[in-house]
Amino acid sequence: MSPTAETPASGRSGPAAPDADSLNTKDLRRVLGSSLMGSIIEYYDFILYATAAALIFDKVFFNNLDPGMALFASFGTLAVGYIARPLGGIVFGHFGDIIGRKRMLVLSMLLMGGATVAIGLLPTTAEIGMAAPLILVILRFIQGISVGGEWGGATLMALEHAPAAKRGFAAAFANAGGPAGGLLATFVVSGVSAATGEHFLEWGWRIPFLFSAVLIFIGLVIRLKVAETPVFQRLEEEAAKVQQKKRSPLARVLTGHPRIVVVTLIASLGFYTCQGILTSWGVSVAVAEGVDRSTVLNLKGVAAVLTIITCFYTARLSDRIGRRTVLTIGGVAGILFAYPALTLMHSGSSWQFAIAVLVGNGIIQGILAGPIGAYISEQFPPEVRYTGASLAYQGASTLGAGFTPMVATALVLAGGGGFHLVGIFWIAILLIGLVAVRMSREGADIQPRKTKQLQDA
Repeated sequence: MSPTAETPASGRSGPAAPDADSLNTKDLRRVLGSSLMGSIIEYYDFILYATAAALIFDKVFFNNLDPGMALFASFGTLAVGYIARPLGGIVFGHFGDIIGRKRMLVLSMLLMGGATVAIGLLPTTAEIGMAAPLILVILRFIQGISVGGEWGGATLMALEHAPAAKRGFAAAFANAGGPAGGLLATFVVSGVSAATGEHFLEWGWRIPFLFSAVLIFIGLVIRLKVAETPVFQRLEEEAAKVQQKKRSPLARVLTGHPRIVVVTLIASLGFYTCQGILTSWGVSVAVAEGVDRSTVLNLKGVAAVLTIITCFYTARLSDRIGRRTVLTIGGVAGILFAYPALTLMHSGSSWQFAIAVLVGNGIIQGILAGPIGAYISEQFPPEVRYTGASLAYQGASTLGAGFTPMVATALVLAGGGGFHLVGIFWIAILLIGLVAVRMSREGADIQPRKTKQLQDA
């Protein structure tokens, strides 16, 4: 029997598993640290682009359009990355389920770093014409492929080796890389903006993208060291057995688990819609309403810190009361706060924007982010988990965060400048997400039949 074979447990209130303290082993600490650091670096690059799309690219690559259409076009290139994420999840998931996780994680980091640095070196539309935005779209597509493969591998590395009673908390290390990477990107952009002043839109904006080369080097050193441990070697041995099967992991997911893919994708939409409205579209709204750009970025950074804290807390909570319960709490809170958040973001007041982003992004999105990695992953059997979880999660990212800024911008235009249509859209997404969560099984009740401690690996 494989050590990752799983079966329903009788409940979460019983005694802890024999290896319940194995989160403290040296090997697992190294795996969790690698998952966190790798995700931080990947999402620094990915979310850096989102910040640039909201504040920079409409003025650099689409300055030949009127401001409203330029912003819409800029968010369009942002969406390209999200469109590519499911494809990245499929491709990386296929090979991750067959030959193991480590090669895929290293490759995803190299792809992301190369694309991000290339964006930092890309000439503007004024210099090379329409070739500039076309190349920008291609590079953003590569970013999407990369981050689409990163999440599944990083999440499973943590989750599959954690004791059953702490899987939610372990998986949160990879998920926390998103807000942590966003925090780093926000503070770097804010610092460079303050340092370069009026030259920021001329050349200063390139510095955060070029800085990615340093981060990628650090990340590769960390990731390559972890890849040499027995933990990763054991995953490759197990994946080699799966390789003997005739059908690909994607075919097995689509034919054997189509309902799970659809349900988990819809359940994840609320999380990503909150992200798209609050951290991309909301930033551009606040700046347009008169809030200082540096203030907006700093508040967004503070909210990211709160997101990380909330993420770990609710992940731990989901190990005790269940993933579905925590996700339900977050969804209901999001529905109640949707219209107040939109009102605060449009106020033109920095302190009101602070309330919107701290509560909406820091707390509500953090509640949803905490258990989401474990929730999705636990719905799929181990042999196709990389592919299945990546397909659902990255599909939600495409529909949620990828298109939400564009949809919100279009709804404001359709509503004559008002935001009531955005509120209806936001609440509707959260509602259908709640229904999907309640339709799914409780993943925290799925425990390993046999769990091999890391020190024996």
